[in-house]
Amino acid sequence: MEKIIGLIDAPFTPFYENGDVNLEPIEAYAKMLQKNGLKGVFINGSSGEGYMLSTEERMQLAERWVEVVPKDFKVIVHVGSCCLRESRRLAEHAQKLGVWGIGSMAPPFPKIGRIEELVKYCEEIASAAPELPFYYYHIPAFNGAFLPMLDLLKAVDGRIPNFAGIKYTFESLYEYNQCRLYKDGKFDMLHGQDETILPSLAMGGAQGGIGGTTNYNGKELVGIIEAWKNGDIETAREKQNFAQEVINVICHYRGNIVGGKRIMKLMGFDLVSTPYNSATSLSRMTCVSLMTMILLSVFTIIILPCFLASPSFSSYQAKPCVTFQACHPTSCR
Repeated sequence: MEKIIGLIDAPFTPFYENGDVNLEPIEAYAKMLQKNGLKGVFINGSSGEGYMLSTEERMQLAERWVEVVPKDFKVIVHVGSCCLRESRRLAEHAQKLGVWGIGSMAPPFPKIGRIEELVKYCEEIASAAPELPFYYYHIPAFNGAFLPMLDLLKAVDGRIPNFAGIKYTFESLYEYNQCRLYKDGKFDMLHGQDETILPSLAMGGAQGGIGGTTNYNGKELVGIIEAWKNGDIETAREKQNFAQEVINVICHYRGNIVGGKRIMKLMGFDLVSTPYNSATSLSRMTCVSLMTMILLSVFTIIILPCFLASPSFSSYQAKPCVTFQACHPTSCR
């Protein structure tokens, strides 16, 4: 089974002000991500607010992404749901579309508390799309499924034929590496925390990853991997530290979805947050104040250093949507 090399983006879902899904920005969105070095998208996950969407909306988004992505740009669809039947329906739909793969986190309700429960959950979903690689999305801060992932790999090994690996969005680099080493790297362990790409590379793994801040800081995050491969440890370290500063900004402004979408707006992508968690629920003056603070932070931490460090930045400045990408720590997802 093919393993992912490089970084996959977890894109935001664009909305209209009335809360309807907006499919229009997706084509330009995909082109921007590819230009910044991303290898594909993992749609309808936590950054994509998948659990806030109807099954029909999630299908529409999958159809649009498949329709407009550049050649050789992977589309992985998150199909997890609190309703297992809907997850299977989404998986079947994804396979009919011909996407590259599917994935699912454990449901936030009812909470999964045992490995066998999680295996059965994954088994039901993966069997609905047997031709596609299936990834378990490990993000226990979201759903409380604090289960040992090495035990999961042992349990699915030989039982779920299309189980490809894990999108690992948790703090334990030790566990991540133990999973990566299982049976000489049998399963694809996708690193899921943009703030620790470099340490995971240093352990000899992390060939692929899925990030959230890759939306607006992807160029720098891809640069970490490129610098590492070129043996330029100092540049890799500088880019990783820079990425953490970006994360500090979005965590200060209500996390990746709200803060990240505000940054995306500065880049020319007005994606609008859902009415449930966004600044649209704030007063007009609060929104203006928040936007001003984010603008100042982004200029100080992102735009100014890039301008000073890169002689080619002027070409990006003319098209600001080309320069940034996104990711976030577990606590901010």
